[in-house]
Amino acid sequence: MTASKPDTATLSQDNFQITAFEPTHLDGALRLSAEAGWPHRTEDWQLALSVSKGVVALAGGEVVGTALCSPFGDVAAMNMIIVDARMRGRGLGRALMEQVIAFGGARELRLTATADGLPLYEKLGFAACGKVLQHQGIAQDATPELPVYTGDVQDMPALAALDLQASGLSRAGLLAVIAAQGEVLRCGNGFALLRDFGRGRVLGPVVGQDVASAAALMAEAARRCAGQFLRVDLPSDAGLSKTATQLGLVAAGGGVAMKKAAKTRAPSNYKTFALLSQALG
Repeated sequence: MTASKPDTATLSQDNFQITAFEPTHLDGALRLSAEAGWPHRTEDWQLALSVSKGVVALAGGEVVGTALCSPFGDVAAMNMIIVDARMRGRGLGRALMEQVIAFGGARELRLTATADGLPLYEKLGFAACGKVLQHQGIAQDATPELPVYTGDVQDMPALAALDLQASGLSRAGLLAVIAAQGEVLRCGNGFALLRDFGRGRVLGPVVGQDVASAAALMAEAARRCAGQFLRVDLPSDAGLSKTATQLGLVAAGGGVAMKKAAKTRAPSNYKTFALLSQALG
C-alpha cells in the first residue's frame, strides 16, 4: 500500500464508501498514483484494470483509495493499492485489502509491498518471500553476447506456456495484448517483452533457462532503447542487477515480494528473471 502525498486540501468527510472500480474512476486513480510518485499513465491503469476486479474508496465523490485483484489461474496479484494521504489512519487500507483478498478466493495471493504497506500486509497474513529491485535510467547501447531476434505475436501461446512454468501465472491473454502493443524478443528458448510504460519503456517479463540468455535479452532491449528511459523490475535472486547497472539502469528502489496462502509448484527449468511489472508479477 502506498499513501499519496498530502496537499493543502482536507477532506471534510469522516466516512468513505467502497464501490466497484469502473473506468469512470480512472482519472481519480491517476491523480492518486501521480501524487504517490508513481509513473503510471492512463494507459497503464487501463491495462491493469482490463485484467482485474477492483474497488475504489470514495469520499465526497472523490477517489481516495484504490485496489485491484488480478486473477491469473491459481494465482492472483494484489496491486495498485493506494490510499490518499489525507485518509490515513481511518482503516481505509485494510478495508480495501479485505475486499480484494476476498476477490482472490482460494488462490495463492501475491503482491509487492512498499515500506508503508508492509505492516498491514503482514497483519493480513502475507509473508515476505523475496525482494524486487527496480532499475531504471537512460539505456546505453549494448551488444548482446548471444543471438537475439524479434519474435511475433503468433509465438505468444508457446511463450505464455513458458511464462506459466516460470511464474505460476496463467496470463496468456495479457501477454498477447502486450506483445501486440510492443516488441517480442527471443533468445534461445527464452523471451522478453518490451513496451511503453510510464516515463518511457519497460522490459518484462524476462523468462529463460539461464542468466546468460536473460542478460542477452536485457542487452538487446537496451540497444533498442539506447538514449531513452528504460525500466526493469528484477527479483533479487535473478543475478542481473549488475548487468542492469552496466546498461545505464541504476537501482531506484523496489519492494518486498509477499505471498498469502502460498501453494507448492512443480519444479521448472524456466525462471522469471524480470517481472512483467511490480503490479502484475
